[in-house]
Amino acid sequence: MTNHTSTEPRILTWQAELTDTFGGEANYSWVRRETFQLLETVSDRRIVTAAKAALGLTGCRCQTTNHGDMFELRPVGSCTVAFVTLAG
Repeated sequence: MTNHTSTEPRILTWQAELTDTFGGEANYSWVRRETFQLLETVSDRRIVTAAKAALGLTGCRCQTTNHGDMFELRPVGSCTVAFVTLAG
């Protein structure tokens, strides 16, 4: 009898939210929330690219900060901020 273990990467669900800022801080007078799924083996860059696509920011330059458990995206020339976290 052979014991087969799965080595396939899991699919992770991510949450992205985009909101306005006031004085450089998230204001939440409006917010757009989206979810997307990626394999757990993808790079940070791929996560950011997928988040930008989900939020309609494709092609928009962003200052990106990796906080370890969250990505923060600040679109250049816009008074907005996006946060990307694992769902769940």
